[in-house]
Amino acid sequence: MNYETWLNEWLESFIKPSCKKRTYERYQQVCTLHIIPALGEYETSALSVMELQKFITRLLYEGNMKTGAGLAPNFINTIISVLQNSLKTAYLTGITNDYVANKIKRPKSKEKQVDCFSVSEQKRLENYALNHKKDKMFGVVLCLYTGLRVGELLALKWSDIDFSTRLLSISKTCYDGIVNGKYVRMIDSPKTSHSHRVIPLPKQILPYLKNLKKRTDCEYVISDKGKPVFVRSYQRTFELMLKKLGIAHKGFHSLRHTFATRALECGMDVKTLSELLGHKNATVTLNRYAHSLLEHKTDMMNRLGKLL
Repeated sequence: MNYETWLNEWLESFIKPSCKKRTYERYQQVCTLHIIPALGEYETSALSVMELQKFITRLLYEGNMKTGAGLAPNFINTIISVLQNSLKTAYLTGITNDYVANKIKRPKSKEKQVDCFSVSEQKRLENYALNHKKDKMFGVVLCLYTGLRVGELLALKWSDIDFSTRLLSISKTCYDGIVNGKYVRMIDSPKTSHSHRVIPLPKQILPYLKNLKKRTDCEYVISDKGKPVFVRSYQRTFELMLKKLGIAHKGFHSLRHTFATRALECGMDVKTLSELLGHKNATVTLNRYAHSLLEHKTDMMNRLGKLL
């Protein structure tokens, strides 16, 4: 059996029934765009460590199909995971007599640079969003004070907010998918099991939320003309917002980083912040925001030095 045939069988019989729909779609895309064109014609049992490693090396230096440059190490590690998972399943089911993909040398993953907005930029974003005629802009403020991911924000329903206890519950996310050739909003469980969480809402934003609820008939907190919003559309709205304000471009995820940075600056401990962000553990949070934490400690020490 050639590898293309096996990959398709593996996706349909092993991944589709056991994984989230979004994971299945991502694996399918990885196979279609990268693995099958390069390795699909090989017999599954004939794939050697050397062939697999050469494939990974090519991706590292020229794997980007648009630019011809190399793919990011983190994405290559996703491709390696697909290779290893599919070939291990082939071995366990008797398709191959050996499993060698565990010998692939992975490129070193790099922690993504944390880009956040300055205090002055944050104030400009908040003022713009709070005074905008479109209610959907309030989502920017909500992310700045809760650290929500964009998918979590746009999947948020009014039923997820308890105004009496000031608690916001995260139990789902959304993303843009394609069904029958049309873009649709897909609702799914959060990114990981740790993403299920409850976040206390600052009392200062409650009046805005209550007024927003009075003005809308939509079950979703963030809506546009009574309808839920697509992820890409909202990201584009944010890009235009930054351009209008003359603020250097940053991804929507920077709102989450800004929340984390401000929390550390206010003295929040890493464990609490980790729980609010929905990270697997505090180590993940510490690694990601170590620079911000160091800057905060340095600033505190400088202030202490002035008192001596």
